[in-house]
Amino acid sequence: MDFVLVSLMNGIVYGLLLFMISAGLTLIFGMMGVLNFAHASFYMLGAYLAYAISGRFGFLAGVIAAPILVACFGMLIERYLLRRVHRFGHGHELLLTFGLALVIEEGIKLFFGNFPVNYTLPPALDFSAFTLSGMSYPFYRLFIALVAVAMFTLLFLLLRHTRTGLIVRAAERAPTMAQALGHNVPVIFTGVFGLGAGLAGLAGAVAGAFYPTSPNMALELGAIVFVVVVVGGLGSLAGSLIASLGIGVLTSLTVGMDFRLADLAARVGLGDWANGVGGLMTVPISVISGAVPFLLMLIILLSRPAGILGVRN
Repeated sequence: MDFVLVSLMNGIVYGLLLFMISAGLTLIFGMMGVLNFAHASFYMLGAYLAYAISGRFGFLAGVIAAPILVACFGMLIERYLLRRVHRFGHGHELLLTFGLALVIEEGIKLFFGNFPVNYTLPPALDFSAFTLSGMSYPFYRLFIALVAVAMFTLLFLLLRHTRTGLIVRAAERAPTMAQALGHNVPVIFTGVFGLGAGLAGLAGAVAGAFYPTSPNMALELGAIVFVVVVVGGLGSLAGSLIASLGIGVLTSLTVGMDFRLADLAARVGLGDWANGVGGLMTVPISVISGAVPFLLMLIILLSRPAGILGVRN
């Protein structure tokens, strides 16, 4: 029971971190129809900027300033790069953002080196929240979850209960009509892209102090973030939240499982057959835990191609 409780908590925290990253990508795609391959690189950029700023001005300054800087960088990318290729279609946008991801990764290596940096927790947040079966649970994990919940709440209130959110949703569903009503749709697109990049930067600034901050962090989470967006439904924030939590919990639970499919077969008298087959039948579930998100995506796409809360066109 202790294993299940700790795994559930770790899974929820990990899922909320995935949502912090994927929320920006979902917002950008829902608004602009752009699948940004460089989105995970904004997450990495936020972590490195927070590390650089916190070393001189303190942890809080880094967490506040890094997302703002990443958001400004995102707006420049949309204004001077993406906007120029948008009329040529999605292929050019994908190639541009893929190249941008490579540029950001090489830039990080150039300035910070090809190795993890020492971005550590501040002493004020480095303590145990509680103890379970003799194991201390870090408070900072809960802090990451609280930041993610606060971000989702503010984003929901902004989009659903403010005039700015009303204009953004109008520009998303009927850009021509919004333009006719006097709203500058290109500027709205730039702001949304900057907001999405800033959310990824916030995730990096907060999570980078707990998880390793290295030039590979974008590569490690980039594919998972796209899985979250596809499973949740392209353009659906609520779907991304559900998918993030589901993937986080399933991954956390399977990481600690020594159970094998051969053990299940043995219960029905097929143990010798399963051991003879070998392969996946004899591999512990924990070994293939990294494939769980992709298996979930396969199941969702086969049963509901639009995603959990996606809308089929």
